Amino acid sequence: MFALEPGRLGPQLLALGESVAGSLAAIVIVSAHWQTPELRVMSTPQPQTIHDFGGFPQQLYQIRYPAIGTPQFSQSTRQLLEASGLTVLMDDRRGLDHGAWVPLRYLAPSGSVPVFQVSLTDDLSCAGAIEIGRALSKLRTQGVMVVGSGSLTHNLHEYFRGLTDNAYAIQFVDWVRTQLEGRAQSHLVHYREQAPHALRAHPTEEHFFPLLVAFGASLAADRFSVLQGGMDRALSMDSYVWSASAA
Repeated sequence: MFALEPGRLGPQLLALGESVAGSLAAIVIVSAHWQTPELRVMSTPQPQTIHDFGGFPQQLYQIRYPAIGTPQFSQSTRQLLEASGLTVLMDDRRGLDHGAWVPLRYLAPSGSVPVFQVSLTDDLSCAGAIEIGRALSKLRTQGVMVVGSGSLTHNLHEYFRGLTDNAYAIQFVDWVRTQLEGRAQSHLVHYREQAPHALRAHPTEEHFFPLLVAFGASLAADRFSVLQGGMDRALSMDSYVWSASAA
């Protein structure tokens, strides 16, 4: 329960947020927990906190993230996506799902940085996720942080059964990191055929797609770094950062 227990990753996200706080105009998040038939961009002026999960401690349902939206950047994002040949709808009612507000509690805890989301489509492919990232990359020059929020491994069936054998997850994580470091786009696109234990690490793909969006938003000249979050059973908490400078 990362929202309540920061573990190893929380302080690193906090430090990352503090290091760029002075230059951030907004944050756009692509979360595994917002899937729609068509691509949507959130334009909600004051997004509510969505508790889109069940069966967890009551403390989680009491959390509210004090978000402010940014319709201006939402409209710019729509234009960028449409310029890439994508059909986009605006959504002025959508709130922040837990794939957004949980990491934001560490990245931008005060809620003073405007934030909005872009959805994943139901029929998205790996190549399509990278293309969305490429379109969003143009926001970076305007001071917008692009965040992909999913999970590097995500087999909840095993997690809730209490299985602790994570050797397969470690192999998958190591493979992904190697491809990211080498910018091996073709291998990432075909990870389900090429990565060890890919189907076990991701029985469904929606939690892997945000990483591909973030990769698509990165540039070859970026500094690549790893936030090592460790393992929660077989759920990897590692995160990756592409930055234009050492900061």
